[in-house]
Amino acid sequence: MATIVPRHSLLAPLGVALAFLALAAGPALAHGGNGIDGFTGGFRHPFLGLDHMAAMVAVGLWGALLGAPALWALPLIFPLIMALGGVAGLAGVEVPGIERGIAGSAVVLGVVVALAMRAPLWFAGTMVGVFALFHGFAHGRELPAGADPAGFFSGFVIATGLLHLTGVGFGLISRWRVGDIAVRTVGGAIALIGAAFLLTAP
Repeated sequence: MATIVPRHSLLAPLGVALAFLALAAGPALAHGGNGIDGFTGGFRHPFLGLDHMAAMVAVGLWGALLGAPALWALPLIFPLIMALGGVAGLAGVEVPGIERGIAGSAVVLGVVVALAMRAPLWFAGTMVGVFALFHGFAHGRELPAGADPAGFFSGFVIATGLLHLTGVGFGLISRWRVGDIAVRTVGGAIALIGAAFLLTAP
């Protein structure tokens, strides 16, 4: 069972992120365009794909289970690499199996959370970074026509960070036995969500 070192609580960001989620609620489409330009469209975009959203939360959960420095490193690595993937997607770089990669990331990240898998930071960071590229390609490829790229990218990076914080905040309850069971259960649910998308991915 994972032992969490940090004594401070990040449950407040959980409430903030959920409030943003409620404000950004839209159709449950997998990475569909929303027709809104700039920052608002970018901010809403991560919330329109359940597989994407689940994977983002899982990154935070795993970081919390691993403890420092992964606690803060993974939620930093993912948005940075994702932004690079977004630029590549915007530039028209073709990457096969993007949707499968996104769904697969939810499966793998959900499984490592469910198993409370321990891993060195270099391994966890590399795995999270590879998955981030797939998510970034999807965002860049689906930039709405006429949208402001800088505003759109800023929006989806910030939204992704909030989803990570949601995972971290919830993941910190794993220091208690009941909390550990709850976090692992959420990890299993995330893996199942990813599997469902993986079965239908083009």
